[in-house]
Amino acid sequence: MVRTQIQLTNEQYESLKRMAQVEGIPMAELVRRGVDKIVKSSVAISEEELRQRALEIAGRFHSGKKDISERHDDYLAEAIED
Repeated sequence: MVRTQIQLTNEQYESLKRMAQVEGIPMAELVRRGVDKIVKSSVAISEEELRQRALEIAGRFHSGKKDISERHDDYLAEAIED
């Protein structure tokens, strides 16, 4: 493990201290669990992956309109206004 130092507000410190006592674990373990949750929930997606996803979804939906290529800006403006 790597040792690091962080700064917490008094409120954060007291809350973590109480939570650790209730859980029966060290505060450091509680912080590690919190970091794990953040890391797992915010996995970065590469630009290539985003590009691939966009290509896969293109053309899958139909608006029923026949002039999208000519009036796409108008339709976008209308959607934003709503």
